[in-house]
Amino acid sequence: MPEVSLLTNPVVSNGSPMDKSSVFAGSWLALGLVLAWALVAPQAEARAFFVFGDSLVDSGNNDYLFTTARADSPPYGIDYPTGRPTGRFSNGLNIPDILSEQIGSEPTLPYLSPELTGERLLVGANFASAGIGILNDTGIQFLNIIRIWKQLKYFQQYQQRVSGLIGVEQTQRLVNQALVLITLGGNDFVNNYYLVPYSARSRQFSLPDYVRYLISEYRKVLIRLFELGARRVLVTATGPLGCVPAELAMRSRTGECAIELQRAAGLFNPQLFQMLDGLNNEIGSQVFIAANAFGMHMDFISNPQAYGFVTSKVACCGQGPYNGLGLCTVASSLCPNRNLYAFWDAFHPSERANRIIVQRILTGSTEYMYPMNLSTIMDLDSRI
Repeated sequence: MPEVSLLTNPVVSNGSPMDKSSVFAGSWLALGLVLAWALVAPQAEARAFFVFGDSLVDSGNNDYLFTTARADSPPYGIDYPTGRPTGRFSNGLNIPDILSEQIGSEPTLPYLSPELTGERLLVGANFASAGIGILNDTGIQFLNIIRIWKQLKYFQQYQQRVSGLIGVEQTQRLVNQALVLITLGGNDFVNNYYLVPYSARSRQFSLPDYVRYLISEYRKVLIRLFELGARRVLVTATGPLGCVPAELAMRSRTGECAIELQRAAGLFNPQLFQMLDGLNNEIGSQVFIAANAFGMHMDFISNPQAYGFVTSKVACCGQGPYNGLGLCTVASSLCPNRNLYAFWDAFHPSERANRIIVQRILTGSTEYMYPMNLSTIMDLDSRI
């Protein structure tokens, strides 16, 4: 791959003809936003934050889409500050929310939210969409979701919008200095390869070949993210796919993690880390930071009591074995104390589990974060 392709920056102004009064008013608006950006830019804790990926990090984009992959009804959001559903697949805050707290930023709004305008654009944006994967055919049963290449197109559109407010140069600076989080891969197994027996992908590929294909496709996504200006990207590995309540309900007899899905994660994650290391070497900078989500989850799955949980097998909200069947709804069994459960629903961690994960992202050793954790990144970047 030619090095120049990694260094292009496609931010372009998207101006349109307007009358003089509009130009005058727009100039003052732009000046105000440039001044606002100039005030916050030097502060590392106020850096912009961009999120890409699936339901683990979706903050509500799917609420604006015709899709079955939604978290827009109770009891989702029961522990959110408003006590109402927000589109997050959580009882309260998700990982991007908690990361925003830690970097001193407001929570990023979903890109499709009508509230994401003006100065709020400078905080960043969340492009994630529940149900998506690395591959375009992942999650087809959910109908209208924002697949990863569409998320990247929205990121480019975002930059065009911001450049109209603060100029191309300041927009490039905002994006280059931003923190980026991307979470992909799990759905390519649970909502594609293993979705049904003899799925199309499982007939096309053996598992090792499928993993290699996923990694090659993911590499293209990350290169494009770099081309779009991302310079600090947290890339999460897949969690322990066979240990979530949904898979225990379908595949486990005595509560043991599903072997085949664990094998899939065990093949995918080391190849992901190797690919990220190769990209960093090619670029000549530590752009992509690997987050070992598998290890972070397995700590409290293997020993829930050590982390204050009563169980890591049974979801707080659901029905059937392990509360792992179907959707979390008002008719579901609901635990009274969400802080005691590692999993909120059949697939997603509780807010308290998310906080444990974020703490590992912030301060974890190289067992969890490679080549460095987020606190080290923030300290290094504050000196630039």
